[in-house]
Amino acid sequence: MLRASWVPVQLAEGLSIWLHPSGAAFLPEHAALLVADAHLGKAASFRRLGVPVPSGSTATTLEALGDALASLGGTPLHHLVFLGDLLHAARGRSPELSRVVGQALTAWRARRPGLCVHLVRGNHDRAAGDPPPEWDMALQAEPWPMGPWALCHEPQLVAGAYTLAGHLHPCIGLRGGARERLRLPCFWFGDPAHHAIGVLPAFGDFTGMHPIQRRAGDRVWAVADQAVRELPEALR
Repeated sequence: MLRASWVPVQLAEGLSIWLHPSGAAFLPEHAALLVADAHLGKAASFRRLGVPVPSGSTATTLEALGDALASLGGTPLHHLVFLGDLLHAARGRSPELSRVVGQALTAWRARRPGLCVHLVRGNHDRAAGDPPPEWDMALQAEPWPMGPWALCHEPQLVAGAYTLAGHLHPCIGLRGGARERLRLPCFWFGDPAHHAIGVLPAFGDFTGMHPIQRRAGDRVWAVADQAVRELPEALR
């Protein structure tokens, strides 16, 4: 049963997708939950370089992922797909990175043995190396077809398919007054007839955001206050 926190969206005939305030998306026709740009271990990588950032981002991200999965309730779920950049930096480059990320994700994965988990390799994954066997992840090259969708890390046009990707960490700026401006993470979907690419917000707890350049015909859903809301085209 679809819970209130999920927002069902029909992009076109045969293109149904649900959006979640965490930044996750769900393809009901394929029982697949998608997340992009988790960047696990990013905070640990920065601390290794001497940057004083808080710890706990990996645990927070995995907790959010567990909440997104649980929020589906009894809705069938067969696949969890990471749309690239699961890891931020090379595994084992530092003892802290290996311990914090490796142990946390190994434990998280062990609690969900029946879930098929896939990783569509992104640019950070190619640098970090493949996940260890105990994470039990199927590795996919982009574009990975799933019905009418093409699952990618980097946004790209794929003939005969609608692309779902990450990589950009999209956000949209909203003006609240002469000197007030707010940036919100967003789901960004191009017109299926002219620019068949949709971009998910970054899922990771410790990631940056980059403003989008909204085009005529684009549809944008901003994430704020644990809700997903479509923004009218007039806000372009």
